[in-house]
Formats: sequence, C-alpha cells, structure tokens
Amino acid sequence: MNEPHVKRNYKDSLFRMLFKEKENLLSLYNALNRTTYTDVDKLEITTLENAVYMNYKNDISFVFDYELMLYEHQSSVNPNMPFRDLIYVTKVLQTIVKDENLYGQTLIKLPTPRFVVFYNGTDEQPKVQTLRLSDAYEKKQAYPELELSVTVYNINWGNNQELMNACHTLKEYAQYVEQVRMYAKEMPFTEAVEKAVDYCIKNGILSDFLSKNRAEAVEMSIFEYDEEKHMKSEREWAYNNGHEDGLAEGKQLGIKEGEQRLLKLYQILLELGRNEDLNRILSDEAYREQLYQENNL
Repeated sequence: MNEPHVKRNYKDSLFRMLFKEKENLLSLYNALNRTTYTDVDKLEITTLENAVYMNYKNDISFVFDYELMLYEHQSSVNPNMPFRDLIYVTKVLQTIVKDENLYGQTLIKLPTPRFVVFYNGTDEQPKVQTLRLSDAYEKKQAYPELELSVTVYNINWGNNQELMNACHTLKEYAQYVEQVRMYAKEMPFTEAVEKAVDYCIKNGILSDFLSKNRAEAVEMSIFEYDEEKHMKSEREWAYNNGHEDGLAEGKQLGIKEGEQRLLKLYQILLELGRNEDLNRILSDEAYREQLYQENNL
C-alpha cells in the first residue's frame, strides 16, 4: 500500500476538545438524560463541578450523580466496543473500591455505568443502535449472565434531531463536519477545512470555539480525516488481500475473521502510539503473526 503514514501527534480530537469544557459537557449530559430517560423525577443537572474526571485515551469519562459515564467519539463503528468498555470499566471500578473490603458483609455501592458512542463516519449507520457484549459469545445464551451494552448515536447531520436540539454544541459540531465534507467534494481537503472554518465563524456555528482555537481545529480535522481514510484503506486491503491470495490466505486473514483480526491489531497499535508498526504489519507477515501472538489475537 502507498497510503501516507498517519502520525498521531496529540491525544485530543476535535470532539473531545469541545466537550471537555464543562459547560458543553453538561449540555450533552443533560441532553442524553432528557432524550433517553423516562423517569419523571429525573432532574436536569445544573453543574458538573463535583464530577470526577478520568483520562481514557481519546474519550471523555467521569463519575457524577452516582453514574460512571463513558462517552466516546468514533468515525467507524467498532463491534468490539462492549469488550473494550468491559476492560476499562473493570479497571475504573477497581480503583474506586480499592480501599473497600470486598469480602465483608456490607454491600459496596457502585456508580451506575453508562456507555455511549457518538458516531460520525461516512458509512451508513442507523440513527441509534445498541452493541452488546453477548454478541461476541461463541455459545449464545437466552439470558447472558455477563452483559454490557453500548449505545451508539449517529451524529451526522440529519440524524437524531431531538438530541441535537437538546445540545446545541453537538448540533453545531455536526453542522461543522457536514460543511467540511461539502467543501471537500469541490477542493483539496486542507482548503476545505479552512473554508469551512471561515463559513462557520461567519454564520455563528461554533464561532467562539473556532475563533479561539482555529489552528488546533484545522489540524485536528485534517488528522481525523487522514485517520478515517487510513482505516478504510486497511479494511479494503484486508478484503482484497483475502480474495487475491485465495483460500490459504483467506483462512489466515479471513474475509471476515481475518479482517477483524487485522483491524483489532491496528487499533491496539494505534492506541499504543506504535505508529512505525502500522505499515509494517501490512507487508511483513512474520512480524504481523508475532504481534497477533503477543496480543492474543
């Protein structure tokens, strides 16, 4: 493959940068409560001052109002999100109860976990979908004894209008992304981003944020576009390679299982910042197999 190598020079994404601001995060938290809760006594939260924040890769997680929230932004729907969140939430809960007596007779209270993904990739996806840990079980159960559900919201422009109207920052973020994509159909992507930023500032779309953080917003938008394009190239490579190399290679990489295996490895390397290995695994079969073994794939 001759795709340019993606360099991850920073941890933040444009989405995370927007919603790590407490005012914006509060708006998103309340919007989800209003559109997903039916409890008449569920009050809107007015402050997040007492929230406990945790760093989790490229996402937003915090404990507040007896809830453990994990918000993640993705440009592709990852079917392994429930398993990834299971690993993460276990680590968080271990930290929360580290000073508690797990073997005592007193019930240890835990914050209620909620797992949410905000999707804005270019592949068609439902407005809302639920990913479940039990989908991965080789032996299906009518009532799985261990379950974890992740709600995925499609936040591309035109989807989930009730949620968008309840959180104006989310709505304007969707408008900004849509504007970038519209211009990208007519001009080079870097130029499209610059023009979209100008348009949004002029028309009151994330205007304060983009005015104050223009350089970072442009850089992040370009990076996220390159990353999404790179991931799509990986999927196409895995699919084409499975066909071209016949059944023998298909069994190794697989049309389905092999592609997922390769994408899992790619995601692990990306999250670990092992950028030099990302292209190597595509051309060096022995090294790819070594990393499969190291990561139990």
